[in-house]
Amino acid sequence: MTKTIEAKNVSKSDLISNVVEKTGLKNTEAAKAVEAILQSVIQAVAKGQEVRLVGFGSFTLTQREARQGRNPRTGEPIQIPASKTPKFRPGKEFKDAVSAK
Repeated sequence: MTKTIEAKNVSKSDLISNVVEKTGLKNTEAAKAVEAILQSVIQAVAKGQEVRLVGFGSFTLTQREARQGRNPRTGEPIQIPASKTPKFRPGKEFKDAVSAK
């Protein structure tokens, strides 16, 4: 069984503040840098490209085939269309850092 660990969520503005603190960039510069990185990842994955950040992880696009499902309210069968969804696989350093705590 998977157990969720309760902790404070980190927002994009928290990440930006962290970048400002670690790099000395101005807040607007850090915000532009974070936004550019996120948009670059989104655009690459949307095109079907894999984004690999060594030690951090990789972002890929997965294809889910069309399948038969059931309406949970009525129980009647429904057709669920094929879809694409992003997937993240953490890298070794990421896994090691998380499991060490």
